[in-house]
Amino acid sequence: MITSIQGLLTECTPLRAVVELNGFGYEVNIPVTTAEKLPAPGAQVKLHTLVIYREDAQTLYGFASPAERDFFRLMIETVSGVGPKLALTIMSRMSLAVLEGAIRDGDVNSLSKCPGIGKKTAERLVVELRAKVGASAGLSPVAGPAGSEAAVAPSGDTTLRDAILALTALGYKQADADAAVRRAQIALGAGATTEKLIKRALTG
Repeated sequence: MITSIQGLLTECTPLRAVVELNGFGYEVNIPVTTAEKLPAPGAQVKLHTLVIYREDAQTLYGFASPAERDFFRLMIETVSGVGPKLALTIMSRMSLAVLEGAIRDGDVNSLSKCPGIGKKTAERLVVELRAKVGASAGLSPVAGPAGSEAAVAPSGDTTLRDAILALTALGYKQADADAAVRRAQIALGAGATTEKLIKRALTG
């Protein structure tokens, strides 16, 4: 089982990265929430991975943290009707902290706004995952430009979620608030307070 890959990032799009290691280029499917944390091509990067084996293919999926990878695996192994492609779409739409919070709170409305997710699938996510979310939490760095490291928020981070809720109370759409706070956290680091995240998100 390939649980991680570390090497030179040679290509990157919102849903795909190519990591070169020992002369081989590994194509890794990634969610948008991981792509936005990656450095520019040409830098070293580490992704936490899961390989999905099918009769006609072996597909590698990568994430910024072990918690995100484990949640992806939990979805595809637990929730009926949710395969790797749909799970990747869900994790591209919402950060892990917000996604887990929506499941814990039974927020079917927010979950059903993810592309490809209807009300029934959103309800299955809540019913089948509510007791399991937040079981694993961790802090994992992703290599950033010029060898720096950008810390990733731990699973279930209430600071991140509180900042997103504050923005939605100010009139932001949830998806826009989530994206703005994620950008703020990348800029400020995982230790940023809710107040600092909100201020950064509001100023861009």
